Amino acid sequence: MTDQFRHTTLGRTGRKVFRLGLSASYRPGRAAVHLALDEGVNYFFCYGFDTQMIKVLRDLPPSRRQELVVATGAYNLKWWHTDVRRTCEKRLRQLRTDALDVFLFLGVLNRRELTERAREDLLRLRQEGKVRAIGISTHQRKFAGELAAEGELDVLMIRYNAAHRGAEQDIFPHLGHHDPGLTSYTATRWGRLLLRPRNWPKDRPVPTAGMCYRFVLSNPSVDVCLMAPYRLKHFRENLAEVRQGLLSEDEMGFMREFGDAVYHRHKWFM
Repeated sequence: MTDQFRHTTLGRTGRKVFRLGLSASYRPGRAAVHLALDEGVNYFFCYGFDTQMIKVLRDLPPSRRQELVVATGAYNLKWWHTDVRRTCEKRLRQLRTDALDVFLFLGVLNRRELTERAREDLLRLRQEGKVRAIGISTHQRKFAGELAAEGELDVLMIRYNAAHRGAEQDIFPHLGHHDPGLTSYTATRWGRLLLRPRNWPKDRPVPTAGMCYRFVLSNPSVDVCLMAPYRLKHFRENLAEVRQGLLSEDEMGFMREFGDAVYHRHKWFM
């Protein structure tokens, strides 16, 4: 695996990151977090309920903690006003730190949902030094492209996989000028890219999870691809495959063809 495939800089944050990041939302166990640390993973994403990851990260010595980029955020609750500042303060206490590396407003669908209050809170938290980088996560590609072009945010978290490739037109071309960091999730499309769709010939293979991550990481516009394994063995298997590096042209063609088959079969599923 070449160093360019293994590491990059998270956009204008200037932080060097291992391009495969870890989310513990499916609670793979503390051993998985420790293994990730041992293997050089340094981008970690956690919600407040990800207590396994939080406990491991907050107990690290300060010198080790400084090498990591820990991302978290406040989720956009449509039935209730999300207090971005209160959530940030809670994460600071949970992680026992004075500043968060990346803080995101999560699940934003459009400009209306990125309320003026939430936007101002994010900017003020960055100005106060409680947050080093701010951003949002969204499924809405054109909206993310607009935000990238405007340049106010430091990091964008978006969906990108072999079945959902619209970011290649709607987001990636807008990254150059302001250089926001880009993290992606759902590389396996919540597991759909690992299952044979009915319209896929039985004599043809289906991708492995590792191939799905390699597909995403083969695009240099993506700084970090998040992985959310269920078990420690899944993390080991995925990391072993990712070490093979870039997909070949034939493998990329296969992934795109399979992604199209999955997309047309399951359009209803995000």
